[in-house]
Amino acid sequence: MRTLILLVAVGAVYAQDGASRGDWTYHGGTQLAWRYSALDQINRNNVKKLAPVWAFQTGDYEMGLQVTPIVIGGVLYLSTSRSQVFALDAVTGRLIWQFKYPLPRGTVPYGPQNRGVAVGGGYVFLATYDNYLVAIDQKTGEEGWKVNLDDTRQCGCTITAAPLVVKDKVIVGGAGGDSAHRGYLTAVNMKTGRVAWRFYTIPAPGEKGNETWKGDSWRYGGGATWMTGSFDPALNLVYWGVGNAAADNDAGPRFSGQGDGANLYTASVVALDADSGKLKWYHQEVPKDVWDFDSSYECLLIDREVRGRMRKLLVHINKGGYAFVLDRETGEYLNGYPIVDNHTWTSGLTEDGKFIGRVEPVAGKPTPGRPGPRRTATRWTPTCAPGRRTTRTAGAAACRRWSPRWPPRSCRTRRGAR
Repeated sequence: MRTLILLVAVGAVYAQDGASRGDWTYHGGTQLAWRYSALDQINRNNVKKLAPVWAFQTGDYEMGLQVTPIVIGGVLYLSTSRSQVFALDAVTGRLIWQFKYPLPRGTVPYGPQNRGVAVGGGYVFLATYDNYLVAIDQKTGEEGWKVNLDDTRQCGCTITAAPLVVKDKVIVGGAGGDSAHRGYLTAVNMKTGRVAWRFYTIPAPGEKGNETWKGDSWRYGGGATWMTGSFDPALNLVYWGVGNAAADNDAGPRFSGQGDGANLYTASVVALDADSGKLKWYHQEVPKDVWDFDSSYECLLIDREVRGRMRKLLVHINKGGYAFVLDRETGEYLNGYPIVDNHTWTSGLTEDGKFIGRVEPVAGKPTPGRPGPRRTATRWTPTCAPGRRTTRTAGAAACRRWSPRWPPRSCRTRRGAR
């Protein structure tokens, strides 16, 4: 962890454009996804004097408030799990307008969740949990246009991530990598709502990478894009993390054993041309993922001197407990760092970024491990105390002995929507 923090801090010396200042205009602060503000009015000496000024109740409490608000020109834009949007005066908390999205009938896969909106071109863009992208007038809160991106009843998918505004387009991913679903990214023209391009994270027959899939498993192989990506305007490249392959713990039906990589482009970072959506490069972090250690998370873009010359870098963390550093122009692997003390499924990384000593679950056979408490912002797994034995089988996970200090309520897996 210390190594990664040092890396980001040193990178900040060379690339200041990734810091937000007066406004928070993107999900990651800026398109480079630093999530860092350069404002210095609040510091270590006066932070203890902070006090609440106003509070606003959305009235939508299911699955919690997961959103990162957007703040532009003194207006705060906020969305809720059930795809309701509010524009507030950021100073007073006064409601400026509210957009009431009609609730879908019946159930929606993974439940209602939303992580935020995007703003650009005079619109506030909302991706809904029943797979619509809606353009809302930034000043009035009135609907400008709405486009359906998928049929929830057929795909078993949903959208939970905030969209990303890139030039004249809005790009949005989707959740559903644990279902019989083929992941994708969709770019929509921000003025008209027409789909500009779609990139599937799993190649079809005839496309490079399809040979890494067995038979027709590519049709329902997962690879969800359930978080928000990044964009480098200078390179005109969009970067996105891709989720796990399906089914999570059983690679037998999907792993072909052919090609470079396994089940491409799942558990990878992909770089796409912003105008066409064509793949420029990829780096697969966890080939043949059977632990649900996917790579959907944000891609942080920094510039730093590496071995005597300036490099454009991408720093990325996945569920496997490692941070990866790539050249974001070429996808070249430069380094990897452990970010946790105890890795239960691998013993380390080689110099070219390959995992060694992997522990693989085998269908029908228990696989012992010694995990400690593990929790991420979007995924919970059975939790045991350090030193306690667990048994993990393909398709199931169960704790055999609990910690007397922190007993889970039940021995089950609770899945947050991707």
